[in-house]
Amino acid sequence: MDWSIYHNPRCRKSREALAYLEEQGIQPKVIKYLEEVPSRDEMLLTLSKLGMEPSEILRKNELIFKEKFKGMSFNEDEWLDILLEHPKLIERPIVVRDHKAVVGRPLEKVKELVEG
Repeated sequence: MDWSIYHNPRCRKSREALAYLEEQGIQPKVIKYLEEVPSRDEMLLTLSKLGMEPSEILRKNELIFKEKFKGMSFNEDEWLDILLEHPKLIERPIVVRDHKAVVGRPLEKVKELVEG
């Protein structure tokens, strides 16, 4: 099986998800997406595995969202550009298993993916 995690080491939920995977004997590819911003194609593939649109994985409580984007209207293609330009706005963690992915909040979603 092919596992990966979009990981922010400073995020408690992200650390919990990675620790859980490792406890289950899973060594995922760790993508530190704030340092290695995914390509447009990678993000589109991850979104298709999530079954979500870019606007659905926006972190709307981030200061940059509140300052620059709150109350504004964009289409999904534009939201994708915004996510890639400001990766801090990407919800975390995202755990990918082969052809399926989940946003790992709450951790139960990661557990379901592991058990699935």
